[in-house]
Amino acid sequence: MLVLAPPIFAVETAPSAAAADPLVALHEGFVDEKTCTSCHAEEAAAFAKSHHAKAMSLTDDKTVRADFNNTRFERDGISAEFFRRDGRFFVRTEGAEGRQADFEVKYTFAYEPLQQYLLDIGDGRLQAFDIAWDTQKQEWFWLGEGSPARPGATFHWTGPFYRWNRTCIDCHSTDPRANFQTQTSAYKSSYVATSIGCQSCHGGGAKHIEWARTKAEDASAAAMGGPGLSKIDSNTCFACHARRIRLVDGYGPGGSFLDHFSPALLRSDLYFPDGQILDEVFEYGSFQQSKMANAGVTCFDCHRPHEGIVKAIGNALCTQCHAETAPERFADNDPSGAFDTPAHTHHPKDSAGALCANCHMPERTYMKVDPRRDHSFVIPRPDLSEVYGTPNACTSCHAGKTNAWASENLDRWYGKSWRERPTIAHAFARAARNDLAAIEDLRRFLADREQPGIIRGSAIAEMTRLDGTATAADVRTAAKDFDPIVRLGSAEAAANLPPELRLAAIGDLLADETRAVRVAAASALGTTPSLDFLGDQRRDFDAAVNDLRAYVRANADVAEAQSTYGTFLFGQRRADEAEKAFRQAIALDATLSGARINLAELYRVSGDNEKSERAYAEAVAANPDMADLRYGHGLSLVRQKAMPEAIRELEAAVRLDPSNSRYRTTAAIALDSVGRTDEGFALLGQAVSGVATDVELLGTAIPLGLKLGRYAETLKFAEALARLQPNDPRASELVRQLQEAIQLGR
Repeated sequence: MLVLAPPIFAVETAPSAAAADPLVALHEGFVDEKTCTSCHAEEAAAFAKSHHAKAMSLTDDKTVRADFNNTRFERDGISAEFFRRDGRFFVRTEGAEGRQADFEVKYTFAYEPLQQYLLDIGDGRLQAFDIAWDTQKQEWFWLGEGSPARPGATFHWTGPFYRWNRTCIDCHSTDPRANFQTQTSAYKSSYVATSIGCQSCHGGGAKHIEWARTKAEDASAAAMGGPGLSKIDSNTCFACHARRIRLVDGYGPGGSFLDHFSPALLRSDLYFPDGQILDEVFEYGSFQQSKMANAGVTCFDCHRPHEGIVKAIGNALCTQCHAETAPERFADNDPSGAFDTPAHTHHPKDSAGALCANCHMPERTYMKVDPRRDHSFVIPRPDLSEVYGTPNACTSCHAGKTNAWASENLDRWYGKSWRERPTIAHAFARAARNDLAAIEDLRRFLADREQPGIIRGSAIAEMTRLDGTATAADVRTAAKDFDPIVRLGSAEAAANLPPELRLAAIGDLLADETRAVRVAAASALGTTPSLDFLGDQRRDFDAAVNDLRAYVRANADVAEAQSTYGTFLFGQRRADEAEKAFRQAIALDATLSGARINLAELYRVSGDNEKSERAYAEAVAANPDMADLRYGHGLSLVRQKAMPEAIRELEAAVRLDPSNSRYRTTAAIALDSVGRTDEGFALLGQAVSGVATDVELLGTAIPLGLKLGRYAETLKFAEALARLQPNDPRASELVRQLQEAIQLGR
């Protein structure tokens, strides 16, 4: 029997790194990371080579990879100087007040292909500076897009988006705790180790140390107690490798992902219509769509957990399973076949085109320099790329070639049957265009239990967004589904139903076994008038509301969470508490338009139009370029009967968001009300081709055109309306009358 020396188990009362890193603290149940290394040297050596181990570090000559030798970056209206002083690293740039200042770099953040730097701005706040170092090109670059954000804004480097304590802390350190102080808006953040360590994935090691000590003294007694470590599975990976909202503090390895986080569904701003990743959503959402996930493949089938690299080079990784003889584990799914051959790849062996990953895991670049592979394992579809702009491996690799060229090659290799392969792209693309015809296709996906849960859950969410009333029965069906992601989609979808239909659709989800579902259900039902008649479900509702409050506490420094809670409180007729929540959201992020709109609308619904207008005016002063705020302010001025000022705001909204037909329609109605009908009609005429699917705009333009006697222009609107409503005899009759009037006018 191996006897371990007692000093190995000595747990320090304060970690040795504490003197170097003031944020290090020994949280309950955890030990100094060096205690793990003393026994598990081989694993520790492998892990030390990984990017995970270098996720965050104190700054010194070894960890800082960028040039801080009095270099300067200036581009796109952004400028910064990087220099050293007294052995420390600094950045001179524009601060939150709009003035140049020197900020000390406290930590490095990530390792390659880019490295960011955490700057101290006081009150415990660490900000990830938005000028990063490209480790390949050895140069500074700006992470932003378009015009730089102004100081104080969400996306200025000093704003909430770049705040490490709020946005980044969960995943780059060991057992990180934000410790936001709501009274002072300061942070007292801490972690067990500066970077990701053993206990990030294995959980706190205190019980394991005790088990090891017992084992050294009495092996039989130790065997009865177990090693005292958390179970490692894909949930451990998903906790960081997912686009998700934190629901509760204290996630530990082995915990249920959906009991601690609510993942983003396949929204059009995050995913391409075929499910490939569009925005930075990491791996979870795409992998959940794959046949591999459905077959039981896990992260560890492909990746070495300690080194953080794939288990085999090239196609050898895939042919672990996709061999001519199916592995026994996956016999029911039968992944067998002769795939690593030119007959399958139609590319020379060992060429880039013959690599499985290059064809089935297209790569896109995020953060401007970071290439990442999609994990839905798609089959290349250049025909979909032609229509929807989705990525495909053919044209990604063959630069300068067209999708039509790629499709012709696939036709030659496989015939044309590949074009008929089932895809979610058509349905989700139509939904993104607000085409009601998408509902039937999405309904078929929802009913197909062979489809992955994330697709089915996303389908119900999209269906109700298009037409809540017509899809209420579908929400009820989805709420009874075996898959928690589908039930989550149902709970989120219920927010799009008329309030009086919500309780019947998702009332049972208040007692769902999954926290993410319960929180979404409580949020959706918060404004439901029928809650007075909950009866036996009242206890379930109250329990789910407790989960909702835990979510709010876990996100005490997140303005969006406080604004969401304010909406819930107002729905519960707790106006004073709702006002407090909205004001807290504004204090956390002064440029968050949603919280300001919610506050102004609270005053409006409460009957205080004057206060509502003032709230909008304050919002516009803080965010003059936000179209939704200018529009809301315009409406509040209309209620105050201040029409000249209202029209100026409504026209500003149109100028800032010219494609928004609602803004344009309202502005036209306001212009008509003060006798400026010709200007209102011209405003609508500018958009007739671009918004020919908007019935409200067309229905506003036609009477204005008739009022002005401008029949030829009005005919264009009437024809567009008739195309939208082919079964409405009034629309076709109007077209006929206008054509006749134009002929008589000649």
